[in-house]
Amino acid sequence: MTELRDVETELDRLRTRLVVAALAVLLGFGLIAARLAWLQVVRHDELATRAEANRIAVLPLPPDRGFVVDRHGVVLATNDAATTLELTPSAIGGARELDALIDTLAEVVTITPGDRRRFRRWMDEGKRLDGIPLRTRLDDAEAARVAVQRWRLPGVDVQARLLRHYPLGATAGHLVGYIGRINEAEKKALEEGPGDVLANYRGTQVIGKLGIEQHYEDALHGETGFAEVEQTAGGRAVRELRSQPPRRGDSLELTVDAKLQALVERLFGDRRGALVAIDPRNGEVLALVSMPGFDPNLFVDGIDAESWRELNDSIDRPLLNRALRGTYPPGSTFKPFMAIAALTTGKRRADTVVDDHGRFVFGDRVFRNHGEHALGPTDLRRSIVKSSNVYYYSLAAEMGVDLIHDQLAPFGFGQRTGIDLPGELTGVLPSTRWKRETFKTPEQQRWYPGETISLGIGQGYNHFTMLQLARATAVLGAGGQRHVPHLVRAIVAADGSRREPPREVLAPLPLAPGHVRAVLDAMEGVTIEGTSARVFAGAPYRSGGKTGTAQAVAIRAGARYDAAKLAEHQRDHSLYIALAPIEAPRVAVAAIVENAGFGAVAAAPIVRRALDYLLLGQIPSEDDIVLTQQGRTAAPVGTPRRADEVPIEALIGLPGAIAAGAAAPAGE
Repeated sequence: MTELRDVETELDRLRTRLVVAALAVLLGFGLIAARLAWLQVVRHDELATRAEANRIAVLPLPPDRGFVVDRHGVVLATNDAATTLELTPSAIGGARELDALIDTLAEVVTITPGDRRRFRRWMDEGKRLDGIPLRTRLDDAEAARVAVQRWRLPGVDVQARLLRHYPLGATAGHLVGYIGRINEAEKKALEEGPGDVLANYRGTQVIGKLGIEQHYEDALHGETGFAEVEQTAGGRAVRELRSQPPRRGDSLELTVDAKLQALVERLFGDRRGALVAIDPRNGEVLALVSMPGFDPNLFVDGIDAESWRELNDSIDRPLLNRALRGTYPPGSTFKPFMAIAALTTGKRRADTVVDDHGRFVFGDRVFRNHGEHALGPTDLRRSIVKSSNVYYYSLAAEMGVDLIHDQLAPFGFGQRTGIDLPGELTGVLPSTRWKRETFKTPEQQRWYPGETISLGIGQGYNHFTMLQLARATAVLGAGGQRHVPHLVRAIVAADGSRREPPREVLAPLPLAPGHVRAVLDAMEGVTIEGTSARVFAGAPYRSGGKTGTAQAVAIRAGARYDAAKLAEHQRDHSLYIALAPIEAPRVAVAAIVENAGFGAVAAAPIVRRALDYLLLGQIPSEDDIVLTQQGRTAAPVGTPRRADEVPIEALIGLPGAIAAGAAAPAGE
């Protein structure tokens, strides 16, 4: 049977389908056109910028860090070219892939467990997008082996870097400081700094951590440059479009004499202590020694665990800057300042005589001279030359703690000096107010008159840094003129231009010239007929000084000091202050040798040899250096050598030439 079809109905259906299909096609083309319009017109600028960014990469060009040199051009901090092996974790994958890659690299170059630990620590501290060093200072053969194998080492790169280097090793380590990898706390501080500080550290992985390196970070770092390069979709650079070169960091010319610094460190030997030498005329620091020291080169690549434990756990505390952060009772070196305070306030005249019977009784307590030796009738000069305790016990009782504080605070005791180094401590120059604010209970806050007596001889609550003591000695030697101690003489730009850091101007102290002369005359007497006469025997220049012996631990009332019965770290400290030449001082020195006994035994001989270097241009003989280290000599022995004939390498045991300038002009 033939099927009858409704042709019209089917045609209608076909037409409907065609119309729907046409509308769908038109709608599709409309959506495409709308999308094109959205992308090409509305978002044109945004997408064009993105495309340009994909095509063009902006690469940071980190600057070279500035050098640090001493006053004669001896290089203390420089940059060495080195090849580093770096990994970019984000281009490698997860922890398993990273470990496998490092294992593979270990087949190509030596990778120690310490390298792995340091890499992990730096990876935890930094961004995973950055290249993180796995090995630094690859030799040429190692770099070549890595380059050949790079096709199978994703995320691995070999970079030419400038690494910080300290040519003198541990010499002046506390002073110069060191650099290290930027951690999260430092990154946050950069982000919160003024302007776009963080942007200036793009491509830079290190920052100053201590000493001059930290305090003058802004000057030493320089300005980061950039290079715009055209690249392929795979990230390969095709050509450079434009660039702005980095500006090298400024170099620092220090006031310090590196050879003097090295000599003093050598004279200390294995003993602990500090020495600070300052020019009273302008506040320039000639030496700032803290012993024992440390080699800042250990920190540049990231210090290994064994070296860190050795430094951090040592009973000698080599990481402590004793010149800046070690506070000590000044002992009898405090007496010249008590004397000038007595003259200024009228409590004593230079010819006032106190009968020294060897002991001073206050209430039910007895305060003694050393060994209870009676000096008899004692005026101001004799009190300093022979170091009478009784004279200053009675003076302290007459003055009282607050008058002592008010007279000696202007010399800088118990205050930060403002030196251009971070971390300076204030020390303690006590007063009744200080005690109320320091202690908690009413009984502790009360000042007892008996506590004042020991202040007169630099004991009790008195605790100062060697920097404060040297600065106060400089103020006395300059007749009251005050300068802020500073370590940087000039900041030198890459083009050779020089500028001085801003200096705070301080008003002079109104010291009467006659009072100053009386005290300085007494200090000169110390070196001629007093406690340091043996040490300065035969010196062709005039100097003034004062020995000091300070308790490291308190001795029970009524007990006698016996060094032989005490552990080495509990014995008295040896101190000495000096001014030279006394008629017109050009150097003020304060030194301490911890737990070494009398000031004339350990500290004064070191100061004598430092003055011989500064005023005569002499380096002690090798025999003299050894005997001084052992505390077995007073006046120099053997034939001294001319300073300009002894290279600094000979003092610190390093081979090769280091100094870029003259060694040390005598008498500067």
